[in-house]
Amino acid sequence: MEVQKLTELLRATIDPNPEQRKAAEDQLAQIHKIIGFVPTILQIVMQNTLEQPVRQAAAVYLKNLINSSWSDHEAKPGEPIPFSIHEQDRAMIRGSIVDAIVHAPELIRVQLSVCVNHIIKVDFPGRWPQVVDNISIYLQNPDVNGWNGAFVTMYQLVKTYEYKRSEERTPLNEAMNLLLPMIYQLMRLLTSQEQQTEQAVLLQKQILKIYYALTQYSLPLDLITKEVFSQWMEVCRQIADRPVPDCSHLEDDERTEFPHWKVKKWALHIMVRMFERYGSPGNVVSEKYQKFAEWYLPTFSHGVLEVLLKILDQYRGGVYVSPRVLTDVLNYLKNAVSHAYTWKLIKPHMVAVIQDVIFPVMSFTDSDQELWESDPYEYIRLKFDIFEDYATPVPAAQSLLHSACKKRKGILPKAMSTIMQVITSPNADNKQKDGALHMIGTLAELLLKKTLYRDQVESMLTTYVFPEFQNPAGHLRARACWVLHYFCDVQIKNPEVLREIMRLTTNALLTDNELPVKVEAAIGLQMFLSSQEKAPEYVEGQIKEITKELLTIIRETENEDLTNVMQKIVCTFTEQLLPVATEICQHLATTFSQVLESEEGSDEKAITAMGLLNTIETLLSVMEEHPNVLINLHPIVINVVGHIFQHNITDFYEETFSLVYDLTSKSISPEMWQMLELIYQVFKKDGVDYFIDIMPALHNYVTVDTPAFLSNPNRLLAILDMCKTMLNGSPGEDPECHAAKIMEVIILQCKGQIDSVIHMFVELALSRLTREVLSSELRTMCLQVVIASLYYNPQLLLSILDKMSQQNNEPIISHFIKQWLHDTDCFLGIHDRKLCVLGLCTLISLGDAKPQVLSEVAPKIVPSLILLFDGLKRAYESRAQEEEEEEKEEDGDDCEEALSSDEDDMDEMAPNYLDNLAEFAKAKGAEAGFEIKAELKDDDEDSNDEAEESLGDLNETGLETFTTPIDDEENDSAVDEYWTFKEVITALSAQDQAWYALLTSNLTAEQAKALQDVVVTADQRKAAKESKLIEKQGGFAFPQTTVPTSFKFGS
Repeated sequence: MEVQKLTELLRATIDPNPEQRKAAEDQLAQIHKIIGFVPTILQIVMQNTLEQPVRQAAAVYLKNLINSSWSDHEAKPGEPIPFSIHEQDRAMIRGSIVDAIVHAPELIRVQLSVCVNHIIKVDFPGRWPQVVDNISIYLQNPDVNGWNGAFVTMYQLVKTYEYKRSEERTPLNEAMNLLLPMIYQLMRLLTSQEQQTEQAVLLQKQILKIYYALTQYSLPLDLITKEVFSQWMEVCRQIADRPVPDCSHLEDDERTEFPHWKVKKWALHIMVRMFERYGSPGNVVSEKYQKFAEWYLPTFSHGVLEVLLKILDQYRGGVYVSPRVLTDVLNYLKNAVSHAYTWKLIKPHMVAVIQDVIFPVMSFTDSDQELWESDPYEYIRLKFDIFEDYATPVPAAQSLLHSACKKRKGILPKAMSTIMQVITSPNADNKQKDGALHMIGTLAELLLKKTLYRDQVESMLTTYVFPEFQNPAGHLRARACWVLHYFCDVQIKNPEVLREIMRLTTNALLTDNELPVKVEAAIGLQMFLSSQEKAPEYVEGQIKEITKELLTIIRETENEDLTNVMQKIVCTFTEQLLPVATEICQHLATTFSQVLESEEGSDEKAITAMGLLNTIETLLSVMEEHPNVLINLHPIVINVVGHIFQHNITDFYEETFSLVYDLTSKSISPEMWQMLELIYQVFKKDGVDYFIDIMPALHNYVTVDTPAFLSNPNRLLAILDMCKTMLNGSPGEDPECHAAKIMEVIILQCKGQIDSVIHMFVELALSRLTREVLSSELRTMCLQVVIASLYYNPQLLLSILDKMSQQNNEPIISHFIKQWLHDTDCFLGIHDRKLCVLGLCTLISLGDAKPQVLSEVAPKIVPSLILLFDGLKRAYESRAQEEEEEEKEEDGDDCEEALSSDEDDMDEMAPNYLDNLAEFAKAKGAEAGFEIKAELKDDDEDSNDEAEESLGDLNETGLETFTTPIDDEENDSAVDEYWTFKEVITALSAQDQAWYALLTSNLTAEQAKALQDVVVTADQRKAAKESKLIEKQGGFAFPQTTVPTSFKFGS
């Protein structure tokens, strides 16, 4: 492959002339499969004499080619084999890519590191064990310039295994046995230098990133012994403690990128992660780390906390600390609060930390003010963006404050004292007031649980929060709304206070001219509407204005939290919003289009767009009982759905199929029948993964208007083809179960109307059973398709199975019936068992048309029916019990006691929670002078058998929500399985005694009694149904009798 020619082609791909670019790209596409092409591209990347843009174009082309074509691809049936890079070329790339990374400039190294990551994923350790040697050669070389490339390659190796389970990490651990000691020695060398150059610090950062990726998800204790762990912890402690050179000449955003702060950040990352996952006794991620945690706490706490408190002391003294370092320090302290050992070290400093660290961090800052004024939209985005939580120490400060006040005695009163000093001080400025109110809101949950504070909350809100709604500073008006929302669960004694809360928040939403205030007011409004029963009556008169304003700010801010507010309002004020429902829907649809068109911040935009679709769905649901409104909403929503499907916007398929379900739940318009065609096209193109989401809509198409569904044969054939795609592909057994379910629904729904296609359903279900089936659910679902066909038309099914038997030289009917009886215990819930009973009743009443195999299996049939009826009895009882039960919520007073200084907090989710609780109980008992002998056991340990048994009591399986005519118990002509069975068995005993004897002669006494019980239950159910019918038709008629006014006993 000629280097010069290829270089010119790559140069042309970045030419300003689009025609030149296109011609070059086309030529590259023609030659990229030639052996030698890929190594030549890498050769161009490595040419120092070439200009940077061409090398970069080559690196990007190489990255894309490796990502798409490095692995061997299997050809799909009927398609050509996809291109894979030839092994000869792959070997050449593996032989030189580490050298390329070492010698490449930073921009190109980034592209090559993606390449090496992909190669490692595919080829390590099998085809490329040498990568470990490639790295170690550079690490052993004293030339510092080679280390960074080696570290980058090593980082990609570790990243490949970062989230794998311990047992899958053996190749990495073997590699790290060699490499980890090497990078530790280099780390010591780099940190021991008196002059910490920027290059040395960046290399330290890269080493720490490797160690973090190696340990953050799983700590390999055989590789990282206590000695090794201690060495790395000491490295991290020293770096955290190391003074940072002056960087006051840099802008704030440049300071956070200052290498000395970045390396400190990674050192703290590691310390926080080691403590929270492996070093917190009673709260480790796995029991295997419990002993390690018990060693960690006394070994490292003094040294680490001394450094962290020193950092906080510097922050208190006005020294710059980067936000991410501060976040990590506060997070470490939050975890340390839970342990008596570490709490004793923190306790003397806690009040100072609250006053001089947490309070300033939680106060409004100059940069907040600057952003508020310059870009309120960005201000709102940052305040509500969970992805930004780590970039600012505010959430960590909130969390530490809440944790210390909740878990440690005496801290809440001290925190409240600090807060009250600020909000009662005439000298407090607006930023300090904001910090104090921020702290109050953070502690709201605790204040509402403590009797001492709970009774004062109402007056605290009226005295200190209400006045801030008039504050000229917009951020304090927003904070006032925010605080109210956190106290939404307060028990308000004076109704005027609630009226005022609703007036203030409504007024802020409707009249405030600052957008962030409006957003906080809207969320406050939602919280009170959800928590306070009487809240809606205070805003009902203004609800149309509120809704319109809310729609406007949703469009302006594209804030996802506001779509939840809208959903709450739509649900609460359905009747009042009837006149403007169409306008609301149109507004939401237009905003949705606007969000789709804007390119920036794709993740956040996607979340907002989903929120808008969910709000439209809520609107459709609540307007369900108002057909005159729905008729206007449907065209708007159909446009939204059509747009998503036509542009194949797969991100929103889940929500869109929910909308289709709503649009078809009562009736199906001509436009929605056209939509079924579009859904079929979407499914065939890229919707296979969404079949479970499509299923509710398909169920509607089949059941809501069955005559219309059957009037066009293509509709039935389209759904059948979708089912065929699912059952013949390998989408996973859950989607396959759904496909079998919709087939069963169609058969039962269209009884007597689809004879010509029943054979397709049966063949599809039985052919799936001939391949491996892992779950009993899929096996029973495929059996149910055939059972439904038997119930649909037994003679038709038998003839289909007979034809299939002749084609395959196998007695398929015999296989099917034996498998069915064998799996009777796998049919769960009410529907599946009921269909099974009706199918068996159909089978045994076939008279002379009975398949021969029935004589062979006759003794198993009635016992199978008894088993099904026993399951049905329990499932019906379970359902009745569920309907009767009402959940009771009890509010406990002062329900959570804070811990004294010598107690540890225990995590109920931790693996050894019960052991810890038992030890704690015994210790407390010993203090009180008595011995505790009782054992604490986990119910789950002994309840596996019970859990398995209780599966049988399921009154509803996941697929039973897709109802069929046999599930309609309210219908006067509904089929009752008990009564059907009684009629069949009674008729057989009178008309076919020989067959009846064959079915029942081998029953045990217990089975005979169970059979009798089923017959009794059948009579009871019939009587109950008749009684209900009489009641429905006007009730029972009792003859009028004269009631005597007095009674006389005796003569």
